[in-house]
Amino acid sequence: MKVRKLISASAVAGLLLASVPFTAASAATTETGGQAPMTEGQQPKAAKPHKQAKHAQNHTVGQLTFIGEQRIANDLKFEETLVGGLSGIDYNSRTHQWILISDDRSDNAPARFYSAKLKYDTKSFYGVELTGMTEFKQEDGTTYPNKKDYTANQQGIVPDLESIRFDPDGKTIWYTSEGDRTLNLNPFIRQATLKGKYLSSILTPKAFQIDANSGSSTQKGFRNNLALEGSSFSPDGKYYFTSMEASLYQDGEISTVDAGSYSRITKYNRSGDIIAQYAYPIDAIPAKPGPGKSADNGVSEMLAINDHQFLILERSGVQAADGNYSNYIRIYEADAAQATNVNNLNSLPSGQFTPLTKKLVLDLNTLGLPKLDNVEGMAWGPKLQNGHDSLVLVSDNNFGASQVTQLLAFDVSPEKK
Repeated sequence: MKVRKLISASAVAGLLLASVPFTAASAATTETGGQAPMTEGQQPKAAKPHKQAKHAQNHTVGQLTFIGEQRIANDLKFEETLVGGLSGIDYNSRTHQWILISDDRSDNAPARFYSAKLKYDTKSFYGVELTGMTEFKQEDGTTYPNKKDYTANQQGIVPDLESIRFDPDGKTIWYTSEGDRTLNLNPFIRQATLKGKYLSSILTPKAFQIDANSGSSTQKGFRNNLALEGSSFSPDGKYYFTSMEASLYQDGEISTVDAGSYSRITKYNRSGDIIAQYAYPIDAIPAKPGPGKSADNGVSEMLAINDHQFLILERSGVQAADGNYSNYIRIYEADAAQATNVNNLNSLPSGQFTPLTKKLVLDLNTLGLPKLDNVEGMAWGPKLQNGHDSLVLVSDNNFGASQVTQLLAFDVSPEKK
């Protein structure tokens, strides 16, 4: 389950296609912290020539025009599971299927994703129909445990699943988990069949990992509940990107009302090797919380436009004096063309670098929606009748009565030349 990530106002700021293997990187650490040899299934293989995805095409983003909203009821039960915590979404242009991942940490039901049909056009968003529920399986074929079962048995990994993507070159999916420092569990990236069966994994950079052997009081690596929140394939399928929600401990403080911060975007090739890493500048928190209350801001999802430009979803939650929260959601276009590769920087404050450039595409608070909730997922949808791309966002209701699961559809006008 996605617990709201906040700081106090006073805080200092099938199988893989044989033609395109995607195997674990050779220099990595285990998902449960510390260094260890990779298992047989994680040994790197020689990458074979890449075939460009049949339906691959770069996108172009000019203006986003709001089409409409649909909501999923908080009490909806589907295939004996409570539908909620939807933190990621993606669309398969071959099958016209949508998938939505739940960040339920196997508390309400085993970690899972849903398949769905979304009906919209340039005029309206007409409806959402869930068509299936699939449980994710671990490497041994079992479902993921919740924290209580893990504490009792020390078996498996407690999931905190955030982003999900169809592999452009195969009938498989990739998904991310944020990890859990309190359980000594590192973030992970895994590949599964469309039936949820484990296939392989890419281990995250050592800089992201818990430094269990440091013997130092200085924390390093990911911040709890502020880790692998976003992912995306380049349209041609040659590269896979991930985004951290907030700064690593060694990269400085997270955003405050007075100052922004940096998260890291990582670029992998089809062999699971890190090609580059970039610093993305996160905004300062856009509004002041009430006295003694809390606020945050971070990257909740990313979406590749091409191999160097991305849509970045920044989401902020600000608590008012009465304890209620307001969400501030912005979509930026970020460009890595001139950004420094910071992969070899152990900490961002220790070196000079050029971050990604960014420009505002849409401030969702200007749409005048009755309620703007905790938007966490973003995906390209099918082409519209006018030839434009479409874009869909989804919010994570945290399984809370005061929040909603909303899906927002947009017409993406191409950039004017």
